[in-house]
Amino acid sequence: MPKKVFVSGSYDMLHSGHVAFFEEAATYGDLYVGVGSDKTIAELKARKTINPDAERLYMVRALKVVRDAWINSGSGMLDFEGELRQLMPDIFFVNTDGHTPAKEQLCKELGIEYIVSQRIPHGSLPVRSTTALRQVCRIPYRIDLAGGWLDQPYVSKFYPGTVITICVEPDYEFNDRSGMSTSSRNKAIELWQTDIPEGDSEKLAKTLFCFENPPGTKYVSGSQDSLGITMPGLNRYFYDNDYWPSKIESRLDDDLLTWIEQRIWMIPLYPRKSDFDVLADTRIDERGAKALSLAAEELWNSLMKKDARTVGEAFTRSFEAQISMFPNMVNTEILEQIEHYKQAALGWKISGAGGGGYLILFSETPIEKAIQIRIRR
Repeated sequence: MPKKVFVSGSYDMLHSGHVAFFEEAATYGDLYVGVGSDKTIAELKARKTINPDAERLYMVRALKVVRDAWINSGSGMLDFEGELRQLMPDIFFVNTDGHTPAKEQLCKELGIEYIVSQRIPHGSLPVRSTTALRQVCRIPYRIDLAGGWLDQPYVSKFYPGTVITICVEPDYEFNDRSGMSTSSRNKAIELWQTDIPEGDSEKLAKTLFCFENPPGTKYVSGSQDSLGITMPGLNRYFYDNDYWPSKIESRLDDDLLTWIEQRIWMIPLYPRKSDFDVLADTRIDERGAKALSLAAEELWNSLMKKDARTVGEAFTRSFEAQISMFPNMVNTEILEQIEHYKQAALGWKISGAGGGGYLILFSETPIEKAIQIRIRR
């Protein structure tokens, strides 16, 4: 008998990339498709779908390679778990941008083979993604490479230092609360709708920062978020007991940005726990702030030299300084993922805190099941 193959996703605005994915999955056996509900996608992506779940289900079922399909009954990143346990397929098939350690671990527990596709388009057709087709929003995300938390005066008052960010094109719909400045990005969408407007990037960042943090705001979002979104390329900001940096330096040379892009690899992490509080149990002091500052400075200097080994070391030291002051940034599951991947990388950190974001690896060799990003020029 043919094997049972299971895939799951939103499949909004069905396109040739989806069909090619289904066709590839169906080469392994009879294909069953779990479709994410409108509620689940709104929770994960912080937006509504273009097409409602009933319409998406109708279109998926109409494809000849699909044996059967349904709307997943659960919620969150594992919204398909109930149906998966009932179907008990032989294979769970995902794309690189759909891979998560939680999915892989669930399959391991259930004895289901886990296969990761490389998103290969059909024939000569172009690579398609729902994000690109929607064209709703070109506002970028940001990743802080080192120094994160120094944009908060309650950290930089102990020791001044640099935060280093890259501006990331929205080629993927990164999960809401992934630590890639999604909250500030949502405010930017509210303010500017579809893209960062023309004009002075720092002034635009100040506008966004003030819009996100009106008078009376209890917890002020760090300005590296608004700066990281509005300023293209690679940037560093120097903080000294203030919310706004006293100095900004930017690099837009293509060869440097390409060099960085080729060495950044990202693995999705488990979702945050509902009672997560990153500011609980903090140990913020001069020792931690100084270590964070020095690691960021070394990372910047190493980037300028394109010294991959030293970049990786500084990358990790910055992360270790962060979690020494904010231990709730990590949990057992995150530490297990770091342990699993660190032998393959020169350095590592996470985006965000407590889960829901990504394990970011710095490596000169490809990392299995990882995605890569484009830096906005």
